[in-house]
Amino acid sequence: MASAENKESASPTARMIAEVARTMRIQRGWTQEQEGKEIGYSAAAVSAMETCAQPASDEMLAELERVHGNGTGIFLAARRYMRMERLPEQFQDYALLEQAAISLQLFVTNVVHGLFQTEAYARALIGGGYPPLSDQRVEELVQLRMERSTLFDRDPLPMIEIIIDESVLRRVIGNKEIMREQLLHLVECARRRNVTLLVLPLDAGKYGEYAAGHGQMNLVETPAHEHLVYLEAQEESLLISDPAKVSVYAQRYAKIRSQALGPRESLDLIMRLAGVKE
Repeated sequence: MASAENKESASPTARMIAEVARTMRIQRGWTQEQEGKEIGYSAAAVSAMETCAQPASDEMLAELERVHGNGTGIFLAARRYMRMERLPEQFQDYALLEQAAISLQLFVTNVVHGLFQTEAYARALIGGGYPPLSDQRVEELVQLRMERSTLFDRDPLPMIEIIIDESVLRRVIGNKEIMREQLLHLVECARRRNVTLLVLPLDAGKYGEYAAGHGQMNLVETPAHEHLVYLEAQEESLLISDPAKVSVYAQRYAKIRSQALGPRESLDLIMRLAGVKE
């Protein structure tokens, strides 16, 4: 809904698009009503976009590109950044890294990693969080989370390895049916040729060594072969690039991997928890 509050909090990308669209409209000598007729929106919607009271939607950006883009792709390119800006602030920088990564090594201890979540699981998790969010914001975050899964089929394919603490698989989010669907989705993901899924068993520390006590982490390799570590806890995040520190996290991750079940044993466990007979 358009509002004065939106004008004050509008993102840099939304402001840039508003300025570019307004300039192109004026250059053509069009009123906001004429612009609206060309792109299939009301004059009020055009005004709301130009004043940032209601930033342009994906659909409006596509129409602006058709009418004003002249093959530049400027409005279509803006969609990516506007989507990023709708993400939680602490996640925005990492989201761009994740989508461009050539390899990811992930370790999760509380809930299923966002890349691997089903829509129902994500909705239950986001909608059941605290402080509570509006239904509109929940749906927006769910759809943004679902869009992350396009990474699995990107060309070139990224190599993705994930280690999931067994407690994550046993913790019911939403209800039993949602959890079963999520477990079966993990099985499907594990069968992708660019995905390796391992489970860290509950008894991983029974022989006196336990490398996972420091919590979850994301290890990222960029297209430039830079290695980074991303940590997130309690809606705060930290991106680490110092090679010495990254090395420590990589070594710790390797130790956690050595204490995890193998790919076949991990898949068998998930299938058993989902109630699938072998």
